[in-house]
Amino acid sequence: MDLELRGKTAMVAAASKGLGRAVAGALLREGARVSIASRSADTLAVAERALRAQAPDGELLSVPADVTAAGDLERWHALTVQRFGHPALLVTNTGGPPAGRFQDLTEEAWRAGVDGVLMNVVRLSRLVLPAMRAARFGRIVHITSFVAKQPLGLLTVSSTLRAGLSALTKTMATELAADGVTVNAVLPGHFRTDRQAELNELRARAHGVTREEWEERLVSEIPARRFGDPAELADLVAFLLGARAAYVTGSSIQIDGGLVGATF
Repeated sequence: MDLELRGKTAMVAAASKGLGRAVAGALLREGARVSIASRSADTLAVAERALRAQAPDGELLSVPADVTAAGDLERWHALTVQRFGHPALLVTNTGGPPAGRFQDLTEEAWRAGVDGVLMNVVRLSRLVLPAMRAARFGRIVHITSFVAKQPLGLLTVSSTLRAGLSALTKTMATELAADGVTVNAVLPGHFRTDRQAELNELRARAHGVTREEWEERLVSEIPARRFGDPAELADLVAFLLGARAAYVTGSSIQIDGGLVGATF
């Protein structure tokens, strides 16, 4: 299936590893011009080498940028426009906010979560939308989490803000649909990423078991009986960014192996 992404400019946030890097790779293989960002120049360099190995002829730009810093996002957007032209595709993504139960969280932890999970989405969207609306074409996908629909006690900040992102997705989609811009959210469950490994370690210690034991427990709760492969999420995101998904907007789509029990 031709997703009609060839030649289109895409920005993918927090793409030095995990889900973001998988999405960047999928878009490069589809022929998009891909601009990636991450706060760590070292991990970004590793990601760039890996992505170029996957798509030797792909057009790739990597920019060190902290998604919590408005100035960094503005610089990344400006460099992307200068190199590839205005983005038609945006994938917002971020590492998880501070983990902890409500009574253990400081105000600073909440503020860090708001900047890292919510405000980066707002800022990036505001940067790309004028050109998308003028072109009467745009695709925005927010990578959030299944905790938007099924909150977890250890992920209080994330659960709260991810639910808010689903609401933002719907309101943005409603406002922008007539301009040819779609906005969707993808809600991953448990995937084989560094963030998942970090959370598994925290939860295992909290329950007095090894990480391997905790992961066996997690897998037993997933109807698919396994963790997801980042490439599986990347394929879904690529479809939502493509021309074939023009009538899909305002949706928060779970990709979790059947984990979430909610029916809508």
